[in-house]
Amino acid sequence: NVFFGLGIPAPLQTEGFDGVLEPLKPLSDKLLIMRGVDHVRADEKGINAHYDGASAAFTAEPPDGEAKAGGASIDQMIRHAHYPVGLPAGMVPTLVGGTFFRRSRVGRYVHSYNPDGTVAATMQEKPRDLFERVFGTVSVAGDPEDVQQQRLKRSVLDTVAEQYKFLTGANSPLGANSKARVAEHLERIREYEQRAYAMKDKVAGAPDLPAESKLLHGGEADPGGMGIDITLEELTSEWRLMADLYALAIQTDRVRFGSLTFLAAGERIRLTGDYEYDGKRRFQFDDAAQHKASGDKGCSHEWWHKFDEKKKNEQLRAHAHMKMREVAYFLQRLNGKEAMEANGKSIMENSLITISTESGDGRHNDVKRELTGVFHAITGASGRFKTGQIMDVNAEGLDVYNTMLAAMGVSGRLGPEKRKATSIDAIRV
Repeated sequence: NVFFGLGIPAPLQTEGFDGVLEPLKPLSDKLLIMRGVDHVRADEKGINAHYDGASAAFTAEPPDGEAKAGGASIDQMIRHAHYPVGLPAGMVPTLVGGTFFRRSRVGRYVHSYNPDGTVAATMQEKPRDLFERVFGTVSVAGDPEDVQQQRLKRSVLDTVAEQYKFLTGANSPLGANSKARVAEHLERIREYEQRAYAMKDKVAGAPDLPAESKLLHGGEADPGGMGIDITLEELTSEWRLMADLYALAIQTDRVRFGSLTFLAAGERIRLTGDYEYDGKRRFQFDDAAQHKASGDKGCSHEWWHKFDEKKKNEQLRAHAHMKMREVAYFLQRLNGKEAMEANGKSIMENSLITISTESGDGRHNDVKRELTGVFHAITGASGRFKTGQIMDVNAEGLDVYNTMLAAMGVSGRLGPEKRKATSIDAIRV
């Protein structure tokens, strides 16, 4: 599940790839973009889409308090159905990662949930932590007490050296192509390992941060909900490293389930910097100056509150376009030469990757408008869904999700047992 904060107002979605969805166009043949997905049933009185809409992303259910979702997420439904006794040894059951700052409720940034609504895994928000979660820990052989403890390895190659020698040696069961892929994977692990452990210092004058990350984390990242100052370069550099590491985890088959977040629901940042796309300068971010405000009122978040169909909405468009650029960056990592699988298709084509957000409108004065038209896109899941088009499904998210689960061979369903279900067959091949 790939989540991006604040959403794309439904009126802008009608522009297709001529508008803010432009960065997804190179991948359009491998995506089904769905418009008109409705999460109104997830509305919780007294709170807005930054809470209930965010919780409904990938669950189609309202939140259950401040730290739980109302039910399982799509990925966990599939995981529990196909691996009821757990994944193969050595795999990470669920990987949850992201680059985000707003954190007043878990549902803002975690988007993978167990059937009981609890988070499916601990959030990894630093490149170093995500790397160690996937590649950098091994069990220590010895007595039971030792086995319960895990030691960190500074080099992944140290942990897999014997396996590597066997898989690339004369007695290996692998063919020449597979041996080459193993070697390539290990080379790329080394590359990302070095990037994760040797990140450059922040710009001159910036506050000191942990060596493994350029960005603020914990309470410092969300100071009283007032937002933080950050440059586009700072934001995207760390996000792209996170995206690279997450993609590598998938490519090496260490991870099959989980979620990745690019900016939390209701994110509050004051972004600055030149925005370029396709080699051209598109916009200059300077949220506080353009708002002529400070604190939370100077954050990019406010462009969503100020959205007006009758105006140009230049700042909002630039932010939304940038978010699609960064989502596309992750997807491309699963669609290149290094992501090709035995059937000649990419990991992106063979997988079910779901992309969504919290609302279809950032103004909080109309619940139906806010939770209708929530952007969704999915990949083909090895030919199960109709990619290569933008479809007006105009359906409840719960029905869309359950249709997806049926296509993935999952017998269980999300939502109330007695609710009458509607299969959205238009999305299926």
